[in-house]
Amino acid sequence: MVSARRFALLFCLLLCAFSARAQDPLTVVRIKYSGGGDWYGNRTTFVNLFRQIRQAVGLETTKKEVAHRITDQDFFKYPIAYIAGHGNIKFSEEEVSRLRRYLTSGGFLWADDDYGMDPAFRREMKKVFPDLDWVELPFSHPIYHIFYQFPNGLPKIHKHAGGPPHGYGLFYQGRMVAFYSFNTDISDGCEDPEIHGDPPEKRKQALQMGTNILLWALLQYPSE
Repeated sequence: MVSARRFALLFCLLLCAFSARAQDPLTVVRIKYSGGGDWYGNRTTFVNLFRQIRQAVGLETTKKEVAHRITDQDFFKYPIAYIAGHGNIKFSEEEVSRLRRYLTSGGFLWADDDYGMDPAFRREMKKVFPDLDWVELPFSHPIYHIFYQFPNGLPKIHKHAGGPPHGYGLFYQGRMVAFYSFNTDISDGCEDPEIHGDPPEKRKQALQMGTNILLWALLQYPSE
């Protein structure tokens, strides 16, 4: 296990590097997709998660995320993309090609299973990277320790199918280009408290884990 001191140093380097090159506040691009799934769900997730990052970390953020199709001209402007939903996802051939180019040129994808998107998401990502497989991350991975400490990996926010949550990474040429949080629903836990009625401790865990994910995503962005 890497020491907490080393993680603190790592985070300080991240903060300095991001602040030095950032021209705009941190934001996330939500992927609009076809296939019938609810890409538009979790409407208050990033309002609350960005507030958490501003207050706890000190990074400047936008008030909420933006939303684009992968084929939109502005999609590549954002270093972190997000996808979630409860149902089917369908990427066109152009979207497959552009998402691959986005991820191999420095972009990062956070996918959060809202319970129901797993088969479609895995199928579509296999089109993007036919030769890559998802790797379950060990609990010692920095994504679980970069700012808040999660010694047992992803927190379990919603019951879903029961059983433990799983955090998967997709690696291209040694760099993690995507993180998939499965069987927990971090996004729902970050929403306004009255939406799902989660206990305060669960919501706190979700906001803290979401913070870790976005900070780790920033660390994956190539230096200029």
